[in-house]
Amino acid sequence: MSPQKKHFSEMMSDDGIRSTYRSYHEWFSEQDNRRLAKKSAQAEALFKRTGITFNVYGQADAEERLIPFDLVPRIVSNSEWTKLAKGIDQRVRAINAFLHDIYNRQEILRAGVLPKKLIAENDAFLPQMIDFSPPGDVYTHIVGTDIVRTGEDDFYVLEDNARTPSGVSYMLENRETMLQMFPELFSKIRVQNVSNYPKNLRRSLEACAPASCDGRPTVAILTPGIYNSAYYEHSFLADQMGVELVEGHDLRIVDGHVAMRTTQGYRTIDVLYRRVDDAYLDPLTFNPNSALGVPGIMDVYRAGNITIANAPGTGVADDKAVYSYIPDIIEFYTGEKAILKNVETYRCSEPDALKYTLSNLSELVVKEVHGSGGYGMLVGPAASKRELSEFAEKLKAHPDNYIAQPTLSLSTVPIFTKKGLAPRHVDLRPFALVSPDGVDITPGGLTRVALKAGSLVVNSSQGGGTKDTWVLED
Repeated sequence: MSPQKKHFSEMMSDDGIRSTYRSYHEWFSEQDNRRLAKKSAQAEALFKRTGITFNVYGQADAEERLIPFDLVPRIVSNSEWTKLAKGIDQRVRAINAFLHDIYNRQEILRAGVLPKKLIAENDAFLPQMIDFSPPGDVYTHIVGTDIVRTGEDDFYVLEDNARTPSGVSYMLENRETMLQMFPELFSKIRVQNVSNYPKNLRRSLEACAPASCDGRPTVAILTPGIYNSAYYEHSFLADQMGVELVEGHDLRIVDGHVAMRTTQGYRTIDVLYRRVDDAYLDPLTFNPNSALGVPGIMDVYRAGNITIANAPGTGVADDKAVYSYIPDIIEFYTGEKAILKNVETYRCSEPDALKYTLSNLSELVVKEVHGSGGYGMLVGPAASKRELSEFAEKLKAHPDNYIAQPTLSLSTVPIFTKKGLAPRHVDLRPFALVSPDGVDITPGGLTRVALKAGSLVVNSSQGGGTKDTWVLED
């Protein structure tokens, strides 16, 4: 991407400040930069004190790090949010229907909409889930949809996070921090609430309890432990929901149910919100060396005596090659055209797409089909000749492992710097809760921002930060 290329600014138009940001900009113009700098330092101290950190894997200095927080909110108008919410709802419903279908009748494969090879040879597809429907036919209880913007009405979905989407704790903590630091702003500008997410999450999970549940369902969160990169979020959500945070060694099978150890003995769990990957969930079914899961939990699950959220095997919907078919998947199951667009995607498994990708590598973003968190990807315009050459060899050796996309001209929003406001690129991850009662989408989400000028990589593991996301009331 040419550095001279003009990016869509969510705050500024050719005519001045956009209406969405006008009230905020009036307030900001009256502030002393030294006061705001002090507030920014206070926020950082608060995050450190609270323990809002994450771990970076695969690096020599892998340790707990603080996610940088920017105190300028990302503001979304009510009409913009309405369109996004409709598109997310449509997408989430279609993905859930797709998962139910591929593990049961496989009508979409028989219709030739997707190649059978894409599912049959997919590591995330679990044969153990075939001919089984989870309680309420819900596979994707929590979904995080990564969205970018390139123009006034141009929103694109970058990827669907249907396995174990993370980041919701930062959405909640960012809002709480803003409320503490700038209470006057929220009396000046009417912003939709996000703080009821934990309550809604618990209610949604309880609605997915198995038929064997008697009385109010018991919900628990399964964590891999304190060394997991998202452990803070696991403990935060357990505390906010008022449920137990458990590890694999806290659980056992008792009378055909999964039960957790308590001071009063073992107590049956009806719904387990797991933050453990499929491979480590049950050593009797998957990885026999796993010490993170529960031996026998898949037998209890298939017997209908526990709900696992998200369902095992949902990772096939996260596959970036499957992503390229999502518009077709939406139309197949809903009969509607996709409201939110996909980014144009080249499947490197296809010879013509591979040839095009290799010829235009310096202009494309190339991602691993099963990659996440910004790892294993190449941003062509920012890569050196050596990096391009090395990545080309990877592509030639394993083309099935990659997809390629054009480098989008991501929108910018303001961040606070020593010199005042400065534009930076962003994405947005709204969170949807799915239950038999419907889809509930929190008005906002996690805005991730590239803090380096010109950078398009927003992941916290790659130097990005976060900011509060405001959806204005009507």
